Amino acid sequence: MKPQSSDDRSNVIDLFSGRPIDDVVDRIIRITPELDGLEMLYTNDTSPNRLYSLKIVCWALRESGEVVGLVPWLNQVVPCTEINDPLNGRWEGYRDPGTNDIFYNTPRHKIMELELAEEFYHLDHVRDGEIVQEIPDGIGTHAVLTDNGFRSFVLIEVLSWRLMADGTVHAMLVDEEKVKSTPVLPGDESLYSAQEQAEFKYFFQHRIANKIKEQDPEALAAISMLIES
Repeated sequence: MKPQSSDDRSNVIDLFSGRPIDDVVDRIIRITPELDGLEMLYTNDTSPNRLYSLKIVCWALRESGEVVGLVPWLNQVVPCTEINDPLNGRWEGYRDPGTNDIFYNTPRHKIMELELAEEFYHLDHVRDGEIVQEIPDGIGTHAVLTDNGFRSFVLIEVLSWRLMADGTVHAMLVDEEKVKSTPVLPGDESLYSAQEQAEFKYFFQHRIANKIKEQDPEALAAISMLIES
């Protein structure tokens, strides 16, 4: 078979999007919450022989058709397989804490759910800044905000996750001064994006966030390490 030249790529069609492959940006086009407590496993250089776990917030369908788990990681929402940090964090797989099974591929039921939802709700044209989806946070994520170099900081619960037209996923926080009715639900006018705030620094899941609130020495030491790095 004759090798395909780079000039021929414009004639190659991506099977999932139906567009020329060079036009496909691997952005996120659909998300679905993780409702069964599945986790990401990872290691880092501090304890290379020890596995750590982090709850998956949702699963994401990319424009290419790939489905990946997403986690709040430092100051971003990233695919589990692409985590990276100053301690060289590395993805090691997925885990079902109910059965303790470890696996490396996205669960088939999540792939089917996302593909069918995308087929049903497919949008041919979305404008920049348009909201595609919004799902509630189900893992107790908190955002850390500070404007004085961590001499003081606040922890704010993430209420929801908002998928935008450009494929970015934003953590939505509640502006208490703008709340007109309770409970505050996804889509409420009082919500604002954590990542769009200059004071936003990091995400923490509820276990670490609660330890920070309790002034736990280990949790405060972890914050100090992040500040130094």
